[in-house]
Amino acid sequence: MKRPTTSHFRVGRQYSTILNTRSRKSIRPLAVGTVLSFGALASYYFFFPDASRGAPTLKHEKLSPSHFTPCTITSSEPCGPNTRLITLKIPPKFLPASDEKRFSSIWSVFVKDDDIQVERPYTPLEGVDAEGQMRFWIKKYPHGEVSRWLHSKEVGDEIEIRGPLQTWLWKDDDVWDEVVMISGGTGIAPFYQLFHDIISQEVSPGTRFTLLHSSRSPSELPPSAILLPLSSFASENPKRFRFRVFVDTLDPTDEIDRLKVNVGGINRATFVSSIKEQSSPSKWWMWPFKKSAELDIDVRKTLFLVCGPEPMITALSGPYGRNFSQGPVGGVLEELSATSSQVYKF
Repeated sequence: MKRPTTSHFRVGRQYSTILNTRSRKSIRPLAVGTVLSFGALASYYFFFPDASRGAPTLKHEKLSPSHFTPCTITSSEPCGPNTRLITLKIPPKFLPASDEKRFSSIWSVFVKDDDIQVERPYTPLEGVDAEGQMRFWIKKYPHGEVSRWLHSKEVGDEIEIRGPLQTWLWKDDDVWDEVVMISGGTGIAPFYQLFHDIISQEVSPGTRFTLLHSSRSPSELPPSAILLPLSSFASENPKRFRFRVFVDTLDPTDEIDRLKVNVGGINRATFVSSIKEQSSPSKWWMWPFKKSAELDIDVRKTLFLVCGPEPMITALSGPYGRNFSQGPVGGVLEELSATSSQVYKF
């Protein structure tokens, strides 16, 4: 089975292949990963293929997880090595009602490669606007069928999508005191959607957020369309949101001082340093860890969300379990006594 890449937002870290609706041969569903109780279980029906529910293309129906809807590429801008900001537009009349909870963060859509009849999930950075526009940050991988296909498309080309699919749901009544998001590469996409829909809108005002993002080099950092809103909001709202950027290496010619980039990947030392820096002197961070003397101890409810390359996820939160389930908490977060109810691996 092909391992997924971080350009996709994943539930159970599995992909689907478009099925021929004429086929009646029984197909065993793909193995299901552990799903949190945030409502993601409902997405199982759509994320895992079955011969009886092949997704047709319906040109005159509203966007739905059960069928594909045509949309048009309105923008495709290169923004780094093998990455593009791609904007899709669906006619507003084909959008579901705006008050439907399916558009609650975090959600994604499947994009279909017509050439080989394969689909992959991608997370719209800002969700969808009233004009039906969705913007994606997509990296092209050597063996990524759909990502290479999308990079080959031009403005004006038509592609097909289905969704929205709820991949993880933010609930106001959960009232987390702290939410820590850790991303690598294009794994920042779901967290940017959460930033756009929840953090920057002052939803759940009692919750404080931080985002630690890592890329291999400055040239591979997210484009300014992603970085600048995050850094600006963090500067203007330090009690609400903290943002730190890390790169493995830094070229002397790189001019990224305004982002205060930290050289070195996110590991135990940088992770704890970031937390300590933010918890002093006002003790903004109050961590519910009882085994670690490195951090302040308290009973605050803290949630950790991790999305990125698999080696990073393993080092910080432990490897995935069997059949891409969540698995036990490991790595740095285990050392800091985080529990499975506090950690979710995308």
